Amino acid sequence: MAELSISRAISLHAAERPHEPALTCGDTTLSWLQFDRRTNRLARAFADMGVVPGDLCTIALPNSTAFFESAFALWKLGATPQPVSAKLPGRELEEIVELADSRLVIGVDEGRVPKRSCVPVGFEPDPSIDDSELPDAVTEFWKAPTSGGSTGRPKIILASVPGRFDTDAPGFFLPTTSCCVIPGVLYHNAPFSISSLALVGGNHVVNFPRFVPEEVLAAVTEHRPTYLYLVPTMMNRIWKLPEEVRAAADMSSLEIAVHMAAPCPAWLKEEWINWVGPDVLCELYAGTEVQSITWITGREWLEHRGSVGRPFTGEMKVVREDGADANPGEVGEIFMRADGGRDSTYRYLGADARRLGDSDWESIGDLGWIDAEGYVYLADRRKDLILRGGANIYPAEVEAAIDEYPSVRSCAVIGIADDDLGQRVHAVVDAPGGVSVDDLRAHMAERLVLYKCPDTYEFVDEPVRDDAGKVRRSLLSAERS
Repeated sequence: MAELSISRAISLHAAERPHEPALTCGDTTLSWLQFDRRTNRLARAFADMGVVPGDLCTIALPNSTAFFESAFALWKLGATPQPVSAKLPGRELEEIVELADSRLVIGVDEGRVPKRSCVPVGFEPDPSIDDSELPDAVTEFWKAPTSGGSTGRPKIILASVPGRFDTDAPGFFLPTTSCCVIPGVLYHNAPFSISSLALVGGNHVVNFPRFVPEEVLAAVTEHRPTYLYLVPTMMNRIWKLPEEVRAAADMSSLEIAVHMAAPCPAWLKEEWINWVGPDVLCELYAGTEVQSITWITGREWLEHRGSVGRPFTGEMKVVREDGADANPGEVGEIFMRADGGRDSTYRYLGADARRLGDSDWESIGDLGWIDAEGYVYLADRRKDLILRGGANIYPAEVEAAIDEYPSVRSCAVIGIADDDLGQRVHAVVDAPGGVSVDDLRAHMAERLVLYKCPDTYEFVDEPVRDDAGKVRRSLLSAERS
């Protein structure tokens, strides 16, 4: 099928399968007809509030059908949704809204963001507003996620792709007219993009108000999806459920279970490969900027343990600190180049790209290496690297070993200033079942060389990472400095 605007894609599915489910979040399910008509009415309500084609509009709603309705209503007007966390502190929200010059801020009470029109949680447009099809409109930038809030002033990443897609091949290896279970927080780029494009492809999207591992397995068993989105934090929490809970789940409908967004410990990946199958479990690696994307199946990973695959779009290379290209297997900074060159996949608001000189090669801050066959391997984020007594320590490697301990739910490893070593390795550990420092030290000594093991441990009773597996290490470090 030819490309359609996001608006026309939804209208098409509503016309062909009006009463089939389009969207489920928690206890709410909307049919295609309901979703189409509700977003038509909401779009007209937003237009009455001043939204016009080309506007950026901030969505600060929690996971809900209302979040999806707001995004699709904006697309139907030719505007660009700009998702953020519903829990953002006021100052950070104001900075993002100012940077985006948002026409509308959805999910906050009037007056919370000065000089901006706001739409509160629970808003319903007047039922008398027309819900018929709107004139077709295509936004120039189909999304505008944020990044960088943990290290300073946030930046907005405008996707240089218009709001028009092929409904038979919407992207991300998604199926069409199937079911996709996507238990991600919608203000993060990957779950927002994948769930939105899954709807464009006519799939029933199952999302959740919050991630609960038992509920995800129940949804897979009930809805029989062919596609499941995961991040390693979710995989770890699901795997640590009682064995009888996992055994009761029916995963046989899955054709793709794809994980991304953070490095996955090898032990955990192998457990999932054994569970769902080596041709089902896959991994995607890319930045929000999508200059280049890699993909690897579980079967391929078993032959290239630890790899995130080879690029299937764009190019990647590894660069040493002196700016020279690294040799195969040598760790350095990963640089990417889009097939269409600079600005072809994104542009920043509020930041400049990190480039190699004036070239089109750009970095999103990841460290890693590429082997002789072109397979990419990740070490960690450049800014998260810990320098302890002159040795490089990658937090992701240490965290993977800690996460393997049975009672650990989540953790984060950071560098703390030390007069002798420069930095010491400090682990913040969330272990609801309890764990002794001595037991954890013994566990780590079996897995990592001594200098990589945490010097100190701190135990907390709340998850260190959010449901997307993200952690603000710079914030944790600042709080402990």
